[in-house]
Amino acid sequence: MSQQSLFENTEIAFSLKSDSELERAYFLFKMISKEPLVRIGTAVTKFALHARLPVEGLIRSTVFDHFCGGISEDDCLPVVDKLIDKGVYSVLDYSVEGKETDEQFDTTMDKVNELTTFAEHKKAMPFSVFKPTGFGRFAIWQKITESNGLTASEKEEWSTVVARYEKTCTLAHEKSVVLLIDGEETWMQDAADDLCTDMMRKYNKEKAIVFNTLQCYRWDRLEYLKEAHNEAKAMGYKLGFKIVRGAYMEKENDRAQELGYPTPICKDKQATDDQFNSVLRYILDNLDDISLFLGSHNEQSCYLAMEIMKQKGIAVNDPRVWFGQLYGMSDHITYNLGAAGYNVAKYIPFGPVKDVMPYLIRRAEENTSVAGQTNRELSLLKNEKQRRRI
Repeated sequence: MSQQSLFENTEIAFSLKSDSELERAYFLFKMISKEPLVRIGTAVTKFALHARLPVEGLIRSTVFDHFCGGISEDDCLPVVDKLIDKGVYSVLDYSVEGKETDEQFDTTMDKVNELTTFAEHKKAMPFSVFKPTGFGRFAIWQKITESNGLTASEKEEWSTVVARYEKTCTLAHEKSVVLLIDGEETWMQDAADDLCTDMMRKYNKEKAIVFNTLQCYRWDRLEYLKEAHNEAKAMGYKLGFKIVRGAYMEKENDRAQELGYPTPICKDKQATDDQFNSVLRYILDNLDDISLFLGSHNEQSCYLAMEIMKQKGIAVNDPRVWFGQLYGMSDHITYNLGAAGYNVAKYIPFGPVKDVMPYLIRRAEENTSVAGQTNRELSLLKNEKQRRRI
């Protein structure tokens, strides 16, 4: 099979799905393809959970089980074991969002650190991951990004956030487990970028342990990457970047319009694709200095990375290059890359159903806004259903 048709193999793509799971996936993506249904379903789900109606069982058996590994890390282990049998690694992501208290932030940090400790001896899980706002209030990140002075109590709060980062990065460094730090909204991201860079300076001396995220729907990310590279070369440390297109586009554009500043988002999809592929090329051109986690559901970007690797003689399993997709999506990319020997991982969210709902709602809304993605999922699922009837 040629490289450019690798992702057409549905037998490999859906080899872990039973017939009933295949039908459920087809049903879910059919629902997600209808925007009014997603809007109504989202509103009803939020209301039902807020009113404490007994809907968790229904959510769990449909959308939750498709996109999440379970409510705890123990729940996820059978999934992790099944994936590694197919050459696919796992990134367990404690996807609890919107928390506000020190107790909640410490709980998230402890969970991340537990997973880091566990990953040291679990070959199938070479990563830990967290969001900056999992370790501190959104408002404190925003205040620092906007260079507004902190009160005495806020300075203390910020010191606690930095201490959480230090503790988590120190542990990842000791255990030699790669730590992926997610990207968020632009109006808090500068503070997150700066803190992540501080951690890279300290912990990425020999190899990339701490990874930041570049959301390439931002038109300034290639320049940011080049500046970061120049500084890292001058100061003698390695960079690690997860590159994604981005998850907050509508929110970013709406806020820019409302507050009257130029949008930080690329003008259209083509400009976003160009930015993403330029960032991808730059990293693969500088692999001795920068390690890559390519988080993409875009087939052409994955094919481009494979082609560049081939041209440059980069081994398919070079430890500095990883591909990744979200659990429940783009199985045709993940499992076919795994079967071909590439380093590839699934991001597997987990956590209590009601706490993971903001993540699931965002997934549904993203799929609705990228119609081509959902239609592609549907056509592949349909092909596999037909293949199994033969």
